[in-house]
Formats: sequence, C-alpha cells, structure tokens
Amino acid sequence: MIKWTKIFRKGIILRINYFNKKIECETRHNIKKLQLERLKYIVAKLFEKVPFYSELLKKHRIKPSDIKKLSDISKLPFTTKDDLRKNFPYKLFAEPLKKVVRVHASSGTTGIPTVVGYTKNDLKTWSSLTARVLSAGGLTSEDIAQISFGYGLFTGAFGMHYGAERVGATVIPISSGNTARQVDIIKNFGTTALICTPSYALQILDASKQLGVDIKKTSLKLGFFGAEPWSDSMRQEIEREMNIIATDNYGLSEIIGPGFAGECLYKCGLHIAEDHFIAEIINPDTGEVLPYGESGELVITTLTKEALPILRYRTRDLTTLNPEPCQCGRTHLRMHKVKGRSDDMLIIKGVNVFPSQIEDVLLKIKGLLPFYQIELTTKNRLDEIAVHVEVKEDLLNSNEKKNALLKEISMRLLAVLSLSPKIHLHKPNTLERTIGKAIRVVDNRKKR
Repeated sequence: MIKWTKIFRKGIILRINYFNKKIECETRHNIKKLQLERLKYIVAKLFEKVPFYSELLKKHRIKPSDIKKLSDISKLPFTTKDDLRKNFPYKLFAEPLKKVVRVHASSGTTGIPTVVGYTKNDLKTWSSLTARVLSAGGLTSEDIAQISFGYGLFTGAFGMHYGAERVGATVIPISSGNTARQVDIIKNFGTTALICTPSYALQILDASKQLGVDIKKTSLKLGFFGAEPWSDSMRQEIEREMNIIATDNYGLSEIIGPGFAGECLYKCGLHIAEDHFIAEIINPDTGEVLPYGESGELVITTLTKEALPILRYRTRDLTTLNPEPCQCGRTHLRMHKVKGRSDDMLIIKGVNVFPSQIEDVLLKIKGLLPFYQIELTTKNRLDEIAVHVEVKEDLLNSNEKKNALLKEISMRLLAVLSLSPKIHLHKPNTLERTIGKAIRVVDNRKKR
C-alpha cells in the first residue's frame, strides 16, 4: 500500500492518513457482521418508538424478528422525503425532545422543510464522520480550515466545523457571502483548506483575480467541496486555477449531513462510512435492488442515529457502488460521484438530459467560463432547452470567433445529448451568482 502521495502541483508531500484506521480498513466480513447487528437493533427501535414506522412495518407484514441476515433489508419499505414532510416537525423522532440537543432543517426552497434532530451521541458521531472525511482528503492538525458554507439550519457548515476541530485543525468560521473578504482571509490568515460548494469556490477564484490576488501563491492547498453535484471537468478547472487538491464529499441532512461519504487523495470514489450506514442501489422505477457496479438510485439506512433513524431513505441521487478496496487501504464501499438525480432528469423532445452532462461538455471547451445556466421553455407545446454560458470577453469581440465557438458548443452537445440546445453567450459576471448551491436549471416551461 502506498503511504505517501504528492499533492497537486505544489510539490508538498501528504501522508495517506485516517481518523480511525481500524474501522476504516476493517475486513468486509467484519463490516457486514457489524451492519447486521446494528440493523436488527435499529429496526426494533423504530418498530417500538416511532408510530409511523410501526404502522408502515405492520402494513408490509414485517416484524423486527424477520431481519435475520443483511439481505433481509430488501424486505423493508422505503422512506421518502414526503414521509418526513408529512410527519413535520418531530413525529419521526425516536427520542423525546428533552434528549434532542440540536435541530437542523433542509435547505429546500419549496414545500415543508425536512426537520432533523441530534442527541449528544449523534453530534459526537457526526463530528467523527466528518473528521473521517476531512482526514481522508488530507486535513491534519497543522491545517487552517476556512468554512465558507452558510451557518444556520443548513447542516454543511456545522458538520464540517466540528469535524475539522476533531481533526485538530484551526477553524475559521467565516460562513458564506462577502466574497472579497473570503479572499482577504485566505491571503492574511494563512488558510490552507477551503470548505464550501464547488461553485462558490469558483466565485472566490474570480474575486481573487478582480482583487489582484494570485490565489496560486497563497497558502491554500486543499479544497473540500460538496452540497451540489459537480463534474470532473469542474474539479480540473478548480485544481488548475487555484493550485489545490479538490476532493468531493457527500451527505444529506435527512441522513446526518456531511459525513456519509468522502474522497481520499486518490479521488477514485467516495468512501462510505459503512459502520454507520447501509447503502443500496435500486432501479428508481421498480425499486429492485441492483448489483454492485450498476447505476441507479442511492438508498441509505442509518444504523447508529439516535434521534432520527431512517430506514431505506430514497435519496433520488444516481450513482454506482464499488466494493473493491481502495489504494489508500480503506475497505468500505465507494460510491461514484453523483451523476444526476432520478427526479432531476430533464426529458426534452423525448431525450433524457442530465445537467451534469451539459456541464461536462462546457467545461472542456476552451474560452468558456465555468458559469452557466440551463433554461427550459415551452414553444408550440414542445419543451425547448437553452444553455446560457459566460465567455472570455475577447471571444465576443470577433464575430468569426463567436460563430466558431457557437458551432463547437452545438456540435459537442449534440454528440452527447442527441439534441441541439439553443446557445446564448454572455460576458463575464453577467449570469446570476448565488452564495449557496448554484442555480443550474431555470424552468420557465408553461404548466400543462
């Protein structure tokens, strides 16, 4: 096993380290044995303490004693976001409120938010899981971590904050917004690790250029980016322009927040904390469990959550699972970067389109900036798709260059999508910016 790896570009040598090597490198046999023990316990607890699950399991004629082997999890019914909303705010809690010391909620913009709770033990578990993710991505006690997620009901900032402190890093809780100040903090406080959404990292990069700060020459060396899907092309853009290692991490507030899975320095899949969660891949249309390696919807069961345990939660995120041990020595399942959502999929003129496919094409074209929006409209009762993208200003000053760029974008998108969206080229800094999750799709279709 390789013990050392060279950090991207800066020539600094980082050790492949762990937060809890014993469990992170445990044998598959022992991991599955532990999962079964914890699954039996959590099913029994939910059956006894949560009326929603008691009724649901009885409806499906399932008793806790029916769980005898790990594959029996497929007998259990799914839980959806609608179930959480229908039981708003506390009806799914498995512990009384006097034992719940923290409440967070989803950052959704429509409908009733999903409310999640944590006991003292849950917070301890949560911080250890985010510490595991951060350690895998190279964070140590010698680092200075800048948390540029928004603090509040959103789980991202607090989850990573306490995980970084568990690692022993110095934490700067700057929150999101005031992008010029973000650059100033990186420059003057010696930030070595940036923690935020990948799209906000690009905004920080743009701000640094406008302020005349060469971010490549700062102390910044690591980026921990999550809370939104992003392509390998965007990763390459960030790593090249910021001169850092950028790793992906994945979590949901309904499950625990960040900490479910994260990449190591080899960046060949996100390591899932299988001692705390069971991950499955299902066919999103039929619910059938799919074998390792096949693409489908990620389903998660929590094994150690006290306040809000959840059975077979349908994430709607599309990915694959890999059971092979990683070069870093970790043995837990790895999930591929999320490629889209089963409920985000756009169907345009009979063609299935994922926004991540469009992003991957755009970020590979020279002259385009990593800021884009996909606009959906209706014309003559048919859905139309348009792509708005920012372009380096000098390319817009020449009709010849502009037309050549439009042709290249159209041809590349046609090759990937089998359709040709209308392309709109924009000057830099003209598309709407957000400090949280980037708004990639604007749906202006007429209701039918």
